[in-house]
Amino acid sequence: MTVYDQPHRFEPLLPATHLPELGELRDLTRLVFEKSAGLKASASPQARAALCEIVRSMNSYYSNSIEGQGTHPANIARALNQDFSDKPDVARRQRLALAHIEAERELEATHATEAEALTSGFVRRAHASLYSRLALGDRTTEDGREVMPGELRHHDVAVGRHQPPAWQSVPLFLSRMDEVYPRLRGVDAVLYTIASAHHRMAWTHPFEDGNGRAVRLQTHCALFPISAGLWSVNRGLARQRDRYYAMLDSADAARQGDLDGRGNLSQKMLVAWCIYFAELCHDQVSFMTTMLDLSKLKERIRAYVLVRRTAEGITEYRDEAVLPLQTIAVAGPVSRGDFIRMTGLEERTARKVISRFIADGILRSESHRAELSIGFPFQSLGILFPNLYPEASTIPTD
Repeated sequence: MTVYDQPHRFEPLLPATHLPELGELRDLTRLVFEKSAGLKASASPQARAALCEIVRSMNSYYSNSIEGQGTHPANIARALNQDFSDKPDVARRQRLALAHIEAERELEATHATEAEALTSGFVRRAHASLYSRLALGDRTTEDGREVMPGELRHHDVAVGRHQPPAWQSVPLFLSRMDEVYPRLRGVDAVLYTIASAHHRMAWTHPFEDGNGRAVRLQTHCALFPISAGLWSVNRGLARQRDRYYAMLDSADAARQGDLDGRGNLSQKMLVAWCIYFAELCHDQVSFMTTMLDLSKLKERIRAYVLVRRTAEGITEYRDEAVLPLQTIAVAGPVSRGDFIRMTGLEERTARKVISRFIADGILRSESHRAELSIGFPFQSLGILFPNLYPEASTIPTD
């Protein structure tokens, strides 16, 4: 069995700059930056903030599902309201989902640059932020070992066919990554650097448990200056879970002859992983761009009001409320008086509409006199953002 105890054993850490495949990676990176910039300019800031909350919940669901420990999105929505299941396993998964959401929010608030997020210190902080929110029983592995937040592992492990570095040498591997990944080679290198760091950090397996979650938190935050939280590569990784694991496994491969770089690991397979990752980023930002297309979003708001009124019989969901809802989604908050005037309804009737919308979460307001802003409640996602989070529209079975 090969024992990895020196950092040269996981070189190359980045694709060589002379490779022709880097042209494809550069083109994909530029498209991701361009579409992300357009996405940040779409809809109102409040609508984008509400969507970020959905993406954060979705990230938690998908990242934990990749590890086989997901719980239904409805259970996550309940956990956000401190409503936990009577079933111990479901409640444990709810607590894990909530911890992931809170950790991601905390890490995003650090305003780390791409380079800062790619340090080993950041991935340790991500691991600590997640696991420090869990009680001992929720961070004990199935074989009885306690996972210490942010602490490197103290024994050797095997992950499927892969043998990560000897535990004593993990700090050496982390130090080597710190010499390379935070030193970004310009904008065109951002995506393939983040992709490479994702693989090599997972390959190193620095923690007792939670390596995948911590690395995906790191990757999300490294992409955050680009995505602003409006799209997430985690969605793509989870929806292609088997391929995700297969691509990670392929990038573990040893060098395949004299034309496959000069490191111990395969440069060809590292490049293939980077292209796969960049294509997922492009797919996700493209999908979210269609979700925030203003004309289509306005029509979906109209459809949502219609469904709540006709299918569910909720009388407050009136045609007259469609225009002010659309206006708030596109242009931003309005006063209650302006909302009432836009409906054209009698004031008492319009105030009942507002109260119902706030109770249902389609409108948000910090107080009974504050302006009204848009919200995207859990039950609205199937109509307002179809296929964004399709699991949320299914019936819970746990």
